[in-house]
Amino acid sequence: MRAAAGDLGRHWLSTDGALWLHILKTITAVLLAMSMSMLLDLSQPRIAMITAVVLMQPLAGMVLAKSLYRLAGTALGMVAAVVLGALFVQEPGLYLAGLTVWVAGCTALAVRYRQFRWYGFVLAGYTAALIGVPLVEHPHDLLLAALNRAAEVTLGIICSSAVSALLMPMRATDTLAHALLRREKTFRALAASVLERRVERHGFERRFAELVDDIVGLEAARKFVAYEAAAKRDQTRRLARLNSEFMDACARLHAMHQLLRRLGIGDSHHVIDALTPHLTELAGLLTALDTADNPALAKDAASFAAHLRHFQRHLTTQLQADRYALDGNPPSLLADFDTASELLSRFVDDLIRHAATLAAWRDDKPHSQSDRIPARYENRTQGIVVAATFVRTAAIVASVGWFWIATAWTSGGMAVIATTLTCGLCSTSARPAQLAAQMAAGAALSVAVAYLLLCRVYPAIDGLPLLCAVLAPLIGVGVFIGSRRHAAGYGTGFLVFLCLLAGPDNVIAYTPDTLINNGVAVIAAMAVTAIGLAVVLPPQTPWLVRRTLRTLRGQIALACTGPLDRLNQRFHSSTHDLMFQLRALLSARSRKHRDAVRWTLATLEIGHAMIDLREALARVHADGDTHDPMATVVARLALAVVALFREPGELSALDAIDAVNRALDAAHAYVPLETRQHSKRHLQRDMRRIVTSLHFIRAALLDRDAPFSQNRRTFR
Repeated sequence: MRAAAGDLGRHWLSTDGALWLHILKTITAVLLAMSMSMLLDLSQPRIAMITAVVLMQPLAGMVLAKSLYRLAGTALGMVAAVVLGALFVQEPGLYLAGLTVWVAGCTALAVRYRQFRWYGFVLAGYTAALIGVPLVEHPHDLLLAALNRAAEVTLGIICSSAVSALLMPMRATDTLAHALLRREKTFRALAASVLERRVERHGFERRFAELVDDIVGLEAARKFVAYEAAAKRDQTRRLARLNSEFMDACARLHAMHQLLRRLGIGDSHHVIDALTPHLTELAGLLTALDTADNPALAKDAASFAAHLRHFQRHLTTQLQADRYALDGNPPSLLADFDTASELLSRFVDDLIRHAATLAAWRDDKPHSQSDRIPARYENRTQGIVVAATFVRTAAIVASVGWFWIATAWTSGGMAVIATTLTCGLCSTSARPAQLAAQMAAGAALSVAVAYLLLCRVYPAIDGLPLLCAVLAPLIGVGVFIGSRRHAAGYGTGFLVFLCLLAGPDNVIAYTPDTLINNGVAVIAAMAVTAIGLAVVLPPQTPWLVRRTLRTLRGQIALACTGPLDRLNQRFHSSTHDLMFQLRALLSARSRKHRDAVRWTLATLEIGHAMIDLREALARVHADGDTHDPMATVVARLALAVVALFREPGELSALDAIDAVNRALDAAHAYVPLETRQHSKRHLQRDMRRIVTSLHFIRAALLDRDAPFSQNRRTFR
């Protein structure tokens, strides 16, 4: 009975219970920050309340990470406010110009450095406005106001961190483990479908794109683990390697899918017939993980790795026997079999490495030598996107600020503050105008609720307990709305501006006219911001999207000509990151989205093969056994492939195919693959890998379904 109740409780906490626990903790943190601010006689408890609202996250590590960057951002914003106030004493125009440049620069850097570094830069921008704008004409009070804001922000950080860590904490490690398990099951199901040739092209593209989202999400989530416990920071390096190996396995799986699809056409079906038993056996190993008959495989990644090693040992011998059985067939058929065999063997190698790393992470085993080699995930944000963000933010803030100064609007300062807040919080959204509009609607509701609180509720209550009882349900409603996927902007706008407009001060001023003026200013400023975000270089601007896709296609240059040191990691991480950005910008069912996914898969497919080719050639070079002509033809091939992806067309495709044919002729002329010199086995292995990589690249270039073969004008 107790076990059943415990299972039921854990299930509830992992589903609906997690949301209600998050609501309870947010209410507790906000009210605790308000109470402590009043107890310490700070002038504006509302700032501490806002801090607690925006900091609270479902996971303890997320709150701690946000807290660190909020402290840093607040310190930078405080310094900027004091410096700007000192430089432009009683000069609102110049002060506003300096503030505009500062806010726009911080917002642009927030787009460049994403995840929680984004939050630090956003805070640095709007904290300067929050401190400096109300005192632009009273510089003698600026330093004291900055210190007060810093104290209030720090108190909000302490309260939110304490509540998150002490009140039924939800660890990022546990959530990450569940996410990894779900991702592994999804990947293995897709891999089994590919090996058994049960997945169509469109279905594979859709499921692969979802795996890209998981890769980017894990990279963000793994950084939270380090904030929860210092001992876990070493494990984050293993997680980084796990993510890198998963990207390798995904790229190899896509290559397998493409090759099997191509081999199913024409006489190459003999190769499929020879490989089918091995493919079916490997698919059986992958699907066995989810069956009740194999509990060890379902729970122990180490057991899965052991089964894969056993499969690999037999696979090598059986593939050799299969190739001898195919002797006498046309050379092109043997080349297809060699390519497919090499690709299958390398896919199994990737699966083994990934499973072994996963087992080491789950069991927290002692670190091996490979764990000390860092695997870096590289975000890739274009400079033109950063520049567009700067221009867009500067234009919006300057417009609102100019109207404030030109009209001497009493509540114009509040409008500027609302504008900087909205621009910062919407900066990394793929659809910032829509998010800003939602926040404006939430802020409008908060103005109405704030009026009722100030004019009807606050005068009728007395004491902190009643104040907390009144605010708790409002905070809970805002958190609940903000937790909805398509309504997050409404909840954020409602909570932030409810605290800003109606958050109680130590000495409450019952001035409805000021509240209404400030509320109108907030709503008008956010409406202008939403319009500006939709008009001034929005992220969905066609030429910006085309530029992003060209940058993604340009990743092939990194694979073909970049330094080989950790090239695989840099290529995969930056390519997946660009694909993630494009998926956010484009409608999932649009033709442009499908084209973007296909270009990404083509870039990964040929880029991964070029890296394999270059690494094998580098090992051959290290032995001093190759001639300069081999390196020359491979270099020419690299340049031709780069030119094809830079300017897709018939001539560039023919040039790339001619270059790969020359490289194949040079590789075949160098060393016969049938020789069996014991002292040169490593050379034969690398030369075989060179030939199979070239053959695979040639097949990819000849594929009629490749995006560069369809003569499309989309994104060009």
